[in-house]
Amino acid sequence: MITRICDEPLDLLFHVEHVQTPRVGAVATFVGLVRDHDPSVTGDVVGLEYSAHPDAEAVLRRIADDVAADDDVLGVAVSHRVGHLRVGEAAIVVAVAAAHRAEAFDACRRLVETVKAELPVWKRELLANGTHHWVGL
Repeated sequence: MITRICDEPLDLLFHVEHVQTPRVGAVATFVGLVRDHDPSVTGDVVGLEYSAHPDAEAVLRRIADDVAADDDVLGVAVSHRVGHLRVGEAAIVVAVAAAHRAEAFDACRRLVETVKAELPVWKRELLANGTHHWVGL
């Protein structure tokens, strides 16, 4: 299992490779990208700055362990990026392996939704006009 909070660019293939075994028939993936807009904010987003609580990696590990405890799940790899990200860069990458696609999709979605709800990571949206907007505080 891979669980990381890091400040380097994230690589989807790295995550997929770490969940593959001969038993795996499906790997569901998710890549959350920085987009150039936020419907709740006026103005164009030009980047994000993510910051994490010191316990964020332990929380991420607990979330991944909960998903991996499902008998249908054969592998989990999840990383969340911190620091400055440009539009188009990956903020989160997830790969979940299972014998069959339905179980892989379900577990991947459960992992992503739980991370979104529980991981103590905050983002500051940087806008083209020089202002910023905090999300998650």
